Amino acid sequence: MDTDILRFERVGGVGIATFNQPARLNPLSIGLQQALRALLARLGEERDLGCLLLTGAGKAFCVGADLGSMRAAPDETQSLGERTAGLMQELTNPLVLDLRALPMPVLAAVNGPCAGAGVGLALAADIVLMGSSAYFYLPFLPKLGIVPDAGSTWFLERFVGSSRALAHALTGDRIDADSAVRQGLAYAAHDDAVLMDEALKLARRLARLPAHAALEARRAFDAARRHTLAEQLAYEAQRQRELIDRPEFAEGVKAFGEKREPDFGRGR
Repeated sequence: MDTDILRFERVGGVGIATFNQPARLNPLSIGLQQALRALLARLGEERDLGCLLLTGAGKAFCVGADLGSMRAAPDETQSLGERTAGLMQELTNPLVLDLRALPMPVLAAVNGPCAGAGVGLALAADIVLMGSSAYFYLPFLPKLGIVPDAGSTWFLERFVGSSRALAHALTGDRIDADSAVRQGLAYAAHDDAVLMDEALKLARRLARLPAHAALEARRAFDAARRHTLAEQLAYEAQRQRELIDRPEFAEGVKAFGEKREPDFGRGR
């Protein structure tokens, strides 16, 4: 797959999806969302790909909604707000859920500005790496009078806590890479020149995980947010009952005894 707005390539067991409108700083246009959803649907059916790496071409990761296209009015019977909400329900919201449902780990390499709905897209990844010049920017309320979207409110509240999330939403101050790491929005920051090398190195590690690792991890931590301690302990026991009887566990135990890395047959 190689379109004008979304490039996709394979490097071993890693798939790299690159938002490809660098002259416009990679807006989250309708076309990009449609192309990305189509790609995720296809990748969800593949078992030979161990990790998806998301990044942006040029100097930006994604600057959020394509405001120019939003002003175009194909249906004058609806207000702009009605059209936008409809697009979110039909396209943007399912896109975020698609990322969270992908059976493989998702790694975002935020290589530059990440603004608006692009923040929700990045935070939907399992792991976020940032370049030294990259930053998150939430202009919704201070610049436009609207709430953060694309899941940004959900992710921010869980990653940084309600007080800090509210402060970010109300001030719209840029969150640079080092601050994002300190606050838990990103896993690590690297010099811009080596960001993609480091991202690919980590993506290759993730691609060698057991095939069920990403979904199990997401579900376990999602369950922990809604469970009491006693309920989560019971959940962990229930999952171990099934997972310990899988061949991946047997391979892990064997590899431990042989003092080698386990081979789950992935990421080759």
